[in-house]
Amino acid sequence: MSRSKAQSQRVVHGDADKQAPKLLILHPDAEEYRAAIHSAFPTLEIVANSHPLSQHALDADIILTSRISVQVIESVQNLKWIQSTNSGVEFLLPAREHLRRTVVTNARGIHREVMADYVLGMVTALHWDFRGLLRQQTARDWRMKFVGPLSGKTIGIVGLGAVGLEIAKRAKSAGMTVVGMRRGGAQTADPVDRYVARHQLGELLSESDFVVLVVPATEETRKLIGVVELNSMRRSAYLINVSRGTVVDESALIDALCTGKIAGAALDVFETEPLPASSKLWDMPNIFITPHIAGNPTEYTRRALEIFLENLKRYLAGQELTNVVDLARGY
Repeated sequence: MSRSKAQSQRVVHGDADKQAPKLLILHPDAEEYRAAIHSAFPTLEIVANSHPLSQHALDADIILTSRISVQVIESVQNLKWIQSTNSGVEFLLPAREHLRRTVVTNARGIHREVMADYVLGMVTALHWDFRGLLRQQTARDWRMKFVGPLSGKTIGIVGLGAVGLEIAKRAKSAGMTVVGMRRGGAQTADPVDRYVARHQLGELLSESDFVVLVVPATEETRKLIGVVELNSMRRSAYLINVSRGTVVDESALIDALCTGKIAGAALDVFETEPLPASSKLWDMPNIFITPHIAGNPTEYTRRALEIFLENLKRYLAGQELTNVVDLARGY
């Protein structure tokens, strides 16, 4: 049995069945979550957006949150389960020593389709140079151009979780060659033409016309793409980052874009968010900038609630939870 599964069973088979658990919701949309959860589980004790260090928080069994401080985690005395409404749980990593007896679950999967839509949209926009075409339109400049099909291009996907595999599926439907990198091994049904290991990242970068970053924010992935990696990319290649800003050395990327080491980029995440007005990235003609929206599907709260309510039902029944996070890995 894996560590995550063993931890999950240990939590749900603890004293959750001896008394009704207490749920603390720390979230900007806490009241919306509270109303829906109360409707489905009317006997559950729910506290919404109480001061996180009040007595209401200190004796909570379950926390539903988008972000929580290490101080709160260290103060809660009976915490058995944290459900994150995000996919990334990097905000919990500094407190993982205090969470050894706490199961953590996330919202993995709800971003898959919309993030794949975003990436394939950006692939098309970069390939056709839509920014250049819009400048021509503004200038009333009728200028012909010729563009090859995407089916002749290679896309390298760094990170093949649920989102990465959905991107791979969309890319294959466009006829593209897909090279992928992930920690685990290949799966028979995966829409990937070739896998590379972590030490072969340079090969993926040098072969790809589009490099897509879909990895979690961990110490292992911090500045995964820096000077060396950008120099490994083709001068005609594009970088698309929908993971976290910490995955890319931003100063190295700015230099690569300014000097033509790569052709362009589509960036949804940045080292500092919001992206400062003083950033050189704003004025570059060969990139698309979006405000960390690639993973924002409509009805986000409803989708996150579906995951939480299913897990709450499992928790109360003493069953294993879904979307369990391995904090040792960070995802």
